[in-house]
Amino acid sequence: MSSEHFQGKYEVELKYRLASKSAFLAQLKQMPHEVMLEENVESDTFFDTPSRTYAKQGKLVSIRSMSPSGIQLWIVKGPEPDRCEAVNITDADKACSMLLTMGLDPVLQTSKTRSIYFLGEFHITVDSLAGIGDFAEFAIMTDDEAKLDGYREQLTTMAAQFGLQDSDRECRSYRDMQA
Repeated sequence: MSSEHFQGKYEVELKYRLASKSAFLAQLKQMPHEVMLEENVESDTFFDTPSRTYAKQGKLVSIRSMSPSGIQLWIVKGPEPDRCEAVNITDADKACSMLLTMGLDPVLQTSKTRSIYFLGEFHITVDSLAGIGDFAEFAIMTDDEAKLDGYREQLTTMAAQFGLQDSDRECRSYRDMQA
């Protein structure tokens, strides 16, 4: 895994609904890219306080388990739209137990099939969610807040190379779509 793609406290991410996942992947195959993983199942458990303090503050806390890759992550997003930090963990069940011990509630469990590709410094995830659809996320992580707008423009240009436009954008999180 190329971990440098996932370093930083900010993530610029543009999500697009795909009309055809197979057409998108065919276009991707025409471009020089690296495969991190394909058809991995990601299971997320989202946590919040009993009074839903994190949701009110625009924050998200989740524990993710990925199979068959075996990757496990503790993820915190928000409150700023581009704020995202994740850390590798070795025991997702223990991390969930610790959050329960701290008084947090598991508020939602989700699952998706995800493939991750690298195009230079950027990464593209292709996600399938049962009953919701197929999506492509164009993203990059950084610690440099001053680069966020420039990256957003570059990602918009990259998405256009796949025939995606603003009308295809999905601004809701998967959590919000499934809640």
